[in-house]
Amino acid sequence: MDNQASAFIKRLEQAARGSFWEHIGARIDTFAPDRAAVSLSIQPHHLNLIGIVHGGVHATLLDSVMGLVAMAAKPNESVVTTNLNLHYMAPIAKGEMKVTAEIVHSSGRMITTQGHVYNEEGQLCAFGTGTFRIVEWRGTQ
Repeated sequence: MDNQASAFIKRLEQAARGSFWEHIGARIDTFAPDRAAVSLSIQPHHLNLIGIVHGGVHATLLDSVMGLVAMAAKPNESVVTTNLNLHYMAPIAKGEMKVTAEIVHSSGRMITTQGHVYNEEGQLCAFGTGTFRIVEWRGTQ
């Protein structure tokens, strides 16, 4: 990552303190204008009642990493999810999850992304698309 990306990630990490993102425990591995990746060490609080990673964890990570790549493409803007579509392919119960995302299309104030969830063996476990709108609101930064 270059210095600008590192500075942006530091701002995101500060904003994440005490948030849902911090509770989940994911780590940013890649952050670039055209792609992003995060990883997560699966813990007991990530599991559902049958002992596999809860679908909400998949959804959170996909939404988050697709949002990250949208933010990387528009670093001076705020983006919000307008659409999230997921497909669950295989369960994950332990180890590491890796979630990747890339931009599919960008025009005007909308960015469409796709993301993939893999287990530590590289098996595709879920995938999805997300659409993000560029908004005026900057939050409490």
